[in-house]
Amino acid sequence: MGAISVLDIFSIGVGPSSSHTVGPMRAARRFLMDLRQQEILEDVASLKVELYGSLAMTGKGHCTDIAILLGLEGETPDGVDPESIPFRISEIQDKKSLRLFGARPIQFDPEADILFLKGKRLPFHSNALRMKAFNSQGRQIHSELYYSVGGGFVIDHREAIEGAPAQDSKTVPYPYKTAEELIAHTRRENRAIWEIVLENEKAMRPESVVREGVFHIWRTITGSMERGLRTTGELPGNLGVKRRAPKLYLELQETKIGDDPTLVMEWVSLYALAVNEENAAGSRVVTAPTNGSAGVIPAVLHYCKKFVPAFNDESIFIFFLTATAMAILYKEGASLSAAEMGCQGEIGVSSSMAAAGLAAILGGTTGQIECAAEIAMEHHLGMTCDPVGGLVQIPCIERNAMGAIKAINSARLALRGNGEQVVSLDAVIRAMRETGENMKSIYKETSEGGLALQISVGAPVC
Repeated sequence: MGAISVLDIFSIGVGPSSSHTVGPMRAARRFLMDLRQQEILEDVASLKVELYGSLAMTGKGHCTDIAILLGLEGETPDGVDPESIPFRISEIQDKKSLRLFGARPIQFDPEADILFLKGKRLPFHSNALRMKAFNSQGRQIHSELYYSVGGGFVIDHREAIEGAPAQDSKTVPYPYKTAEELIAHTRRENRAIWEIVLENEKAMRPESVVREGVFHIWRTITGSMERGLRTTGELPGNLGVKRRAPKLYLELQETKIGDDPTLVMEWVSLYALAVNEENAAGSRVVTAPTNGSAGVIPAVLHYCKKFVPAFNDESIFIFFLTATAMAILYKEGASLSAAEMGCQGEIGVSSSMAAAGLAAILGGTTGQIECAAEIAMEHHLGMTCDPVGGLVQIPCIERNAMGAIKAINSARLALRGNGEQVVSLDAVIRAMRETGENMKSIYKETSEGGLALQISVGAPVC
């Protein structure tokens, strides 16, 4: 894998999960590409898919099987029409067949051919899926093992073993894996963090393409939030969770901030709820850096749009590039996967990214930006991933609101200081990794412990 781009960190897809939905869809389509490249796609008569670890334990609630079916039909997370999904899946289930790349029909029974191997975990990563292709005589003609490593990123087994670096020094002028290395670049070049990231981006594509990509992401985020503000009803699944954003939006429109300044926090929560209710419904969202944490950064950006007078298009660009720098540090030094790190790897990372981005557009120094990112993660350390019923709803939706508020507070605290800190960002990333490694697997996206065991799945929950 080459250098990581802002367009990789913030990728457009569908809910409810980047590791369980977006990643498996990409893996399934990648398997088809492998078959085509080896010129054996036309020989395929049947397929089997095996899911391991967290994908097996909570894959049903995260729509992993649906994502795989769409990927096998050639769909991509950013290209699939969310409104067409229910009809297409129903058709596959009824006919017990699908069309590879949307053209070549084969027999495929999702109930029999997608195996949720609960309790089985492969060594490299909890989010593992193996895909097998067979010819008309039943002989296996190809097999590949993939890992969905968080944020929609997918690697195959060979890449996992070889450990291909995400930041290739031959690709970008300013490679870095630690905050210390990143800050050294800023000091030597007398550039801001976002400018270092931009120079790396320009080594991969023209700046005009980067800017258009960032603003396409921003428009998609805004569209997700606006849909969430107006869409009422109940979220999918058997928890009976009702959407709260539309009602809260109507109530807040009738209030004046001057009457109660703490209402600013309610606006921030509203923005986060709107996006993540859309994610839970399987609608179009942007990984930021994951689907489960897709509401934190939109909430902080829309807070800026509403309450920061100097906020403009350049602020958006600076925010996204600064946040990308932080995401790369976490991906390099720990993980963006809740199946590895718990929710500190999703909400914690997103809050840290948002805190850094906010500090940057508010005029923070490099030291203050690093400090903001560190504060946000420091106060997410140890956060478990224990979704009730395996759904990205409880406590996931509210956690985005909490993460956004923490991000704003972290940035404000950092800007009150001089950028000096006792705990460095690199130190907190190391602590995050160690905490994730020591966390029991029942608290890492398996729904076997924590809050997931305290709620009756059949009961309506607020």
